[in-house]
Amino acid sequence: MTSDALSVITSAPQIQPANFLNLLIVDDERSIREACRDVAQSLGFNAFVADSVEHGFRLLEVQSVDAVLLDLRLPGAGGLEAMRRVKERRPEAIVIVVTGYGTVQTAVQAMKNGAYDYVTKPFSGDELRMLLERVGSHLRLKSENRILREEVKSKQGFGGIVGRAPSMEKLYRIIAKAANSVHPVLILGESGTGKELVARSIHYAGPFRDKPFIPVDCESFAPTLIESELFGHVKGASTGANQAKDGLLAIAEGGTVFLDEVGELPLSLQAKLLRAIQEREIRPVGSTRRISINVRILAATNRDLEQAVMQGAFRRDLYFRLNVLSLRIPSLRERRQDIPLLVAYFLERLARNSGIEKRLSDETVKALLAYEWPGNVRELENCLERACAFTSGPLIHVTDLPREIGHLAAAEASDGNGHSHGKIIPMAELEKQTILSAIAELNGDKLQAARLLGIGKTTLYRKLKDYSAHP
Repeated sequence: MTSDALSVITSAPQIQPANFLNLLIVDDERSIREACRDVAQSLGFNAFVADSVEHGFRLLEVQSVDAVLLDLRLPGAGGLEAMRRVKERRPEAIVIVVTGYGTVQTAVQAMKNGAYDYVTKPFSGDELRMLLERVGSHLRLKSENRILREEVKSKQGFGGIVGRAPSMEKLYRIIAKAANSVHPVLILGESGTGKELVARSIHYAGPFRDKPFIPVDCESFAPTLIESELFGHVKGASTGANQAKDGLLAIAEGGTVFLDEVGELPLSLQAKLLRAIQEREIRPVGSTRRISINVRILAATNRDLEQAVMQGAFRRDLYFRLNVLSLRIPSLRERRQDIPLLVAYFLERLARNSGIEKRLSDETVKALLAYEWPGNVRELENCLERACAFTSGPLIHVTDLPREIGHLAAAEASDGNGHSHGKIIPMAELEKQTILSAIAELNGDKLQAARLLGIGKTTLYRKLKDYSAHP
């Protein structure tokens, strides 16, 4: 490597606060090693240097290294083989490969094999600085995510809930208070915001964490079936009831029953549920005997229950009984600052399952931040799963995203100021376009569209009915 591979930095760099990230620089040219070290240290990295692959391997054995800047054309070493051995020793380390113009194809192959990025000689100090800033941001995000998971493990009650927005911090405080209560809790929020995760958090953060937690999806059962599920039945109570069955309200003795989408319960069953909560006893279908129960009720809905009460679709007395304590989960568009953290969380989980790390291009991040997310966190998770499945390289581009997100990004990119040329579209219209577009893309498969959008099938059919009534 020649000494002009890295342009001289003429001005003294401003020293940044230490970020406690360790960078290993492997290059056989002393001037290059020192120049790269100066840039890295100016950004707060702890920089180690090695003049050969073997020297680098020895450092990897004794130092905790977060990132490696590796020259692919070191004397006596194959670049791809050297990178493979680095990843064997430090699987979590980010590898940036350095290559010449004539070996760009090797760098591309290195990225397919797990390299984070590459830089081509000769490169400037500013170019290296921008690359290392991006690496530092990526590593810090991974570190924050790891710390968050450790907090989750230590608290047992916030498993799977990811977010640092002020609205989420407020939600955590309410969960902590609700966990130490025995009263019913009504959890409000749009589809896909994580209502079941919140319910689990309330249960497992409380004193009854060793008792059962039983979720019930009220909109997935026929009225006759859900009555049997909740209250049980005796042998011969109905056709096919060949043996007696205990209800979930009895099975969960001492624990929690989570009624998801409680607003979908028929009125006749609402009356029976109200009696069970008030009297703390149930009567199985077909039985004359009552059974005492000791169970906490958590309920959730994406419907406006107050409006449902006014319309006669939900019992007022049951609403007040369930609404002793209530909390609302913010939608994803209300906490967009959490999107990068959620992306890192989901991508890391996907990488653990597949063994392949993926990352987003800058344009893709902008597209995710601009999108309205009618299906909220569940839709974001499904979006990333799909993108990881469809892209072959380590980088996820806008074109790998679902069509409705890509179209929005293209519309915004068409305006130099970052604004779309058309009029502002109401959120209800954006939601309608997203739903209809998803159904069209899936050749009319409404159930699959509901799953990918992160909304319940009952919600989807209700919205489609509204669209027909008000085209």
